[in-house]
Amino acid sequence: MHVQDSHWSSALAAGATMGAPTGGGRPDGARTTPLRVDAQRNLEHVLRAAREVFGELGYGAPMEDVARRARVGVGTVYRRFPSKDVLVRRIAEEETSRLTDQARAALGQEDEPWSALSRFLRTSVASGAGRLLPPQVLRVGVAEEHGLPDQARLPQQRTQAAGELRLVPEAPVAPVAVAGADDAGAAQLLDVVGQLVDRARASGELRPDVSVSDVLLVIATAAPSLPDAAQQAAASARLLDILLEGLRSRPA
Repeated sequence: MHVQDSHWSSALAAGATMGAPTGGGRPDGARTTPLRVDAQRNLEHVLRAAREVFGELGYGAPMEDVARRARVGVGTVYRRFPSKDVLVRRIAEEETSRLTDQARAALGQEDEPWSALSRFLRTSVASGAGRLLPPQVLRVGVAEEHGLPDQARLPQQRTQAAGELRLVPEAPVAPVAVAGADDAGAAQLLDVVGQLVDRARASGELRPDVSVSDVLLVIATAAPSLPDAAQQAAASARLLDILLEGLRSRPA
């Protein structure tokens, strides 16, 4: 899982100082006229590339890497996203929304509380959304449920270097300013996941000490980024099976 607060903060800091090289770009949401076919295609390529690059390298990856993966010039990226901040927030908001939709689907389509929770976890991990989960979602969950201050550090998280996975300690960073839309999306996610957790806990199938933040950390840590897609899927499934067993309550 590559969502590290240090990467996120460096991305926002870079976004505050980097403008579009072309000087005429506007944020993606500011456009009111329909895009041309080629412009729409470029936008889709950039968004797909950003998900892949940020998922593999973290939110600290440079915009040049996104442009290279999308096979467009970096100026094309900046015309659609005039700062890295704008692109990072777009990807993070989309992933938060996707996780919320997956949680709602599990709530609505599974009658058994444990089945609903495990379905949500399996769907989310398989989609790779955990690799792009905004760090403020994890921080909010931890702070709200355990009474920790807002600047509390996240657990150690994995990053990738030279094709290997390793644990790295998180360095203290300045608080990240989160826009109102980000707060709303995070609140919705925490609320729906909270319903899944409450139901599973009330049924006696989920350990009573398991919290919403624990469930989100499972999603974040059970989606490693490996070079081989088949190996990655197998590793994620195996790791999630182990984590699910750890979440279940056991007879006294």
